[in-house]
Amino acid sequence: MPRILIVEDEDIIRSAVRKLLQHAGYEVADAVSVEEADNLEPDSFDLIITDLRLPGAAGTEMINRAPNTPVLIMTSYASLRSAVDSMKLGAVDYIAKPFDHDEMLAAVENILARQSAQPDEPGSGESAGQHQATESDPAAIMYGQCEPMQKVFTLIRKVAPTETTVLIQGESGTGKELAARALHLLSPRATKPLISVNCAAIPESLIESELFGHEKGAFTGAVSARTGLIEAADGGSLFLDEIGELPAEAQARLLRVLQESEIRKVGSTQSRKVDVRMIAATHRNLKAMTRTGEFREDLYYRLNVMQIRIPPLRERRSDILGLARRFLKRQAEKLGRPELSLSPEAMQALERCRWPGNVRELENAIERASILTDGDIITPAVLDLDNEGSDEYIPETLVEGNNEQTRTREPDSANDLSLEDYFQHFVLENQDRMSETELAQKLGISRKSLWERRQRLGIPRKKSS
Repeated sequence: MPRILIVEDEDIIRSAVRKLLQHAGYEVADAVSVEEADNLEPDSFDLIITDLRLPGAAGTEMINRAPNTPVLIMTSYASLRSAVDSMKLGAVDYIAKPFDHDEMLAAVENILARQSAQPDEPGSGESAGQHQATESDPAAIMYGQCEPMQKVFTLIRKVAPTETTVLIQGESGTGKELAARALHLLSPRATKPLISVNCAAIPESLIESELFGHEKGAFTGAVSARTGLIEAADGGSLFLDEIGELPAEAQARLLRVLQESEIRKVGSTQSRKVDVRMIAATHRNLKAMTRTGEFREDLYYRLNVMQIRIPPLRERRSDILGLARRFLKRQAEKLGRPELSLSPEAMQALERCRWPGNVRELENAIERASILTDGDIITPAVLDLDNEGSDEYIPETLVEGNNEQTRTREPDSANDLSLEDYFQHFVLENQDRMSETELAQKLGISRKSLWERRQRLGIPRKKSS
């Protein structure tokens, strides 16, 4: 049983991570500082998970205290730069707070798998490499027994060993980041960092500085030079999530990285070469955005060398119950209720639901029901799925059309399509003078439904000036 040491001074986070790992079958010890961790013989553990900022010595000091043990850094997004710097000091990976349980468990499993795959003696490299490939296979990271997901896995296995740029397309909640992780772990760059960047989460005024770095004095507040995330990924992979939200100036700079394999910091006159494998993801229709001028056409074709489309959950209905059972098993372990199960009626309700939030919504529904159920059997009433809500329904033909996929139209889809046309026209014509609340009220739907339809139809919210 792998032994893991947690070094975290915040009681709530330390306790939550400890329970999560214990339920997953790991032996766990914890400490509130580097000094306290030093008394636990940190080099005897298989993995150390430490916060970056701790009372006394910084969490990166654990790299020196336990040189033979891999160190996973936890940090807030505001300190992401320091986490990247810590990887240069020897940390094997970082995870940004707040993180979900799946993200933490996946990071731990991948680190331990890489660690066990390292050869212990000359001549064992081939078998170790085979073991690592097995552990990092997409089927070990993502779940999918249906034909569409098997095609995704096959494509990932074929393209991962190459240097080809990959564009991952799919709706929110389908698992695009897991696909990017599988691409990285199956590549020759697996031992180098995978830097993940959510382009929509970084303020537009800071995106260029974050990606490309800046020189001291390049702009107000630039009190020292900074290394960009692209440079930090040198030798490894860079995953740009929600790349459709990238501003025009950053798009032009990114194009140069793809064309010339070089970057230039903000405020600098010098360029430097970088060796980065680019993986991008989006839920938006980038090709349509090139027609409106929102996205550079030349950048689109540079990114779209190899495209992987992650199917929405409604296109992989045979996987719904398998996913639900996996999520239920995980929740049962967390809650200490191993007898939890789904009633036949609950299974039928799960299979009938459209799942506009995809796999993420399914996981949330199972977690909510596991907490709320009084007995060991989860019923449809506890699941509380809104299968009948007309304001949640969007025709599949229209959603698939957004990804430019040709499908056979449902017999009754014509009327639904006209309703969606009305929705698009109404939002585009009125969003400049109405708030989101007013738009939702006029359309007779909730703000949540309005947001979901925007996501699926590729209608961005009007940015406030």
